[in-house]
Amino acid sequence: QVQLVESGGGLVQAGGSLRLSCAASGRTFSSDPMAWFRRTPGKERTFVAAISWSGGSTYYADSVKDRFTISRDNAKNTVYLQMNNLKPGDTAVYFCAARTKSGLMLGAYDFWGQGTQVTVSS
Repeated sequence: QVQLVESGGGLVQAGGSLRLSCAASGRTFSSDPMAWFRRTPGKERTFVAAISWSGGSTYYADSVKDRFTISRDNAKNTVYLQMNNLKPGDTAVYFCAARTKSGLMLGAYDFWGQGTQVTVSS
């Protein structure tokens, strides 16, 4: 059974940091782009950051650029999202995803985790 399991979410004050992890099991995603998305109540899931299969290329939403860093460790089949200078507007459920049908970072992702809650208090 293929799974993506997120961890590292929690409650943090504005200006603080969190590091999310996404561990894959059941298959390797070392050849696939991976990404983080987030969803707030009543809104659609939105793109946060993506990383190429090698980790050599990354792409960020404007709202998180210069604050968030996506990285991966293919030996551990894990993707990370380092979040610094968090703001109340970053409060959301964060999901990791893998894109197995294309090598491009932007587009439809076909494997999803269940999400981890991040809450930023003011």
